[in-house]
Amino acid sequence: MKTPKSSGLLRGAFILGAAAILSKLIGTLQKIPLQNIGGDSVFGIYTTVYSFYTFLAVFVTAALPAAISKYVAERTANSDEKGIRAVLRAGLLTSCSAGLVMALAMWLLAPLISHWIGSEHTLLPLRVVSLALLVVPPMAALRGFFQGMQQALPTAVSQVSEQIMRVSVMVALLLTLNAAGASDERIAAGAALGSLAGGIAGLGVMLGFWRHHVRQRSRAEAVPSSKTRLEQEYITAQHISGQVDSGGGMSSGETASMDEGVRIQSAHEQGRDSAGQGNSDRSSANAVSNPAAGHAGWVKRLLIYAIPVFVGSLSQPLLGLVDTLTVPRLLQGAGWGDLAAMEQFGIYNRGMPLVQLVFMLATSLSTLLLPAIADAKARGEEGRIAASAGIALRWLWLLGLTASAGLAVLAGPVNVMLYADAQGTDALRWTALSAAGGTLGIVSAALLQGMGAVRAPALFLLVSAALKLLLNLLLVPQMGVSGAALSGAVSYMAAALLGVLVLARLTGLRGSVRAALLQPLLLAGLTALAAYGARLLCGGLLSAAGFGGRAGALLTSVSGVAAGVLAFAAALVFTRAVSDAELSALPGGARLAALARRLRRES
Repeated sequence: MKTPKSSGLLRGAFILGAAAILSKLIGTLQKIPLQNIGGDSVFGIYTTVYSFYTFLAVFVTAALPAAISKYVAERTANSDEKGIRAVLRAGLLTSCSAGLVMALAMWLLAPLISHWIGSEHTLLPLRVVSLALLVVPPMAALRGFFQGMQQALPTAVSQVSEQIMRVSVMVALLLTLNAAGASDERIAAGAALGSLAGGIAGLGVMLGFWRHHVRQRSRAEAVPSSKTRLEQEYITAQHISGQVDSGGGMSSGETASMDEGVRIQSAHEQGRDSAGQGNSDRSSANAVSNPAAGHAGWVKRLLIYAIPVFVGSLSQPLLGLVDTLTVPRLLQGAGWGDLAAMEQFGIYNRGMPLVQLVFMLATSLSTLLLPAIADAKARGEEGRIAASAGIALRWLWLLGLTASAGLAVLAGPVNVMLYADAQGTDALRWTALSAAGGTLGIVSAALLQGMGAVRAPALFLLVSAALKLLLNLLLVPQMGVSGAALSGAVSYMAAALLGVLVLARLTGLRGSVRAALLQPLLLAGLTALAAYGARLLCGGLLSAAGFGGRAGALLTSVSGVAAGVLAFAAALVFTRAVSDAELSALPGGARLAALARRLRRES
């Protein structure tokens, strides 16, 4: 039976998780109107510039809030109000200082960065987007504070408000500047200004909640906290999700790695921090007698905690940065002009929002695994770890592979449906294949982190980035943006396979070729075949009726997706790729398993 406390914790986790998903969804899908209104050149410039902002923003919007949340939760558990205020002051100082330094660096070095990219059209947008680093850090620090206090609503409202304002301002400026006949550079700068507007809106919401918190603090202090430190650690891990996503502050997926890094640190520093709790208490005492020393001590602790989280959050931002620094220049070396290279880079990025939606789903599912893995490891239940890891890997591999296959065969109509023309369809097909390796990489990294192997995913990230760089140099001059898309798919898969191999070594995980490879390939193939058949049939009928364009592409895409989903569900039941026991473990799974048995005519 759930206690009121556990119900409240679950409710907070649900609120924060739902807000994070909605925020990421808005941020990801906003790229479609950006391309539709501004065109591929503006889209390419914006995407190029945003990769730098994404890379820098991870530290102040993901890593530091995670650290602040952790230590606020600890101080709250110990009823240490002075310690809570010290953590918040240190967190605000650290995040605001880091944001100011990065904003100034990005502004002053914008000419140099534009030179690295190889496009003078990125100069103004770089400087505009750097302004967001002045307002986003304090907003993110306050989010971390409220998460540590077990208050999910402030972060949820702030996230959604930030995204809505950012996208609204971006679209308004796109329409205004485009109608005024502004240059592509200025239109892209206007779109980038939406990040500043979103940051201001999110910060305003957080300041409103802060004022309310200050007013209620005297009454709250009179109520002793009943949460144990272990519960605070658990909720810190559960409540923190991506603060910036692919379209709303960093690449989604941005995001995916941040959730995993936070949960790792929360799960695996418990032992170390429990052993050092006396040191933590002494730090708080020192902060009273010597505020300067205590302040510096908290800053140091926040940085020590935040840096590994930062490293673990760089997967997609780092690969995006590699593309930004190589693809435009390589295209220019192949004969494309400056603005034409930016246009091609925009075409290359058309498939990213779709793949990032798959990554977002994989990230959300993988976070459910971490508490179980951490608990099993703490109890020494190696068999349970291996079983959980095997199920998770199969499910997410199946999801990613099937999504890749379906999107690849529907790339043509989907491209026209979303972006009005078929340019870059080949690149979109290759980009679709990234969903398979990326999804497997997300879940393998989450499992490794849940087991305490924090450094392995970071190492695989570096290997993936190096491979991406090498393949870009080899393939882009020969294949154009399709080469960049192919190199991304290969790089994601390489990191995923390394993660699976290490997992197998740590857990003793063993799987048959049939279950691990043949069944997923069969299901993905049947799904792709059904989607392709529906595409041909629907496309032929619409063409004969003289119904084409984006509306025809929409109908074709929807029919293909529907046919693929039905084929996948049928194949899942009849091939037994997922057992009845695994189905029963899902919410409402008992009914699903019973339905599967009836369909197979089993008792």
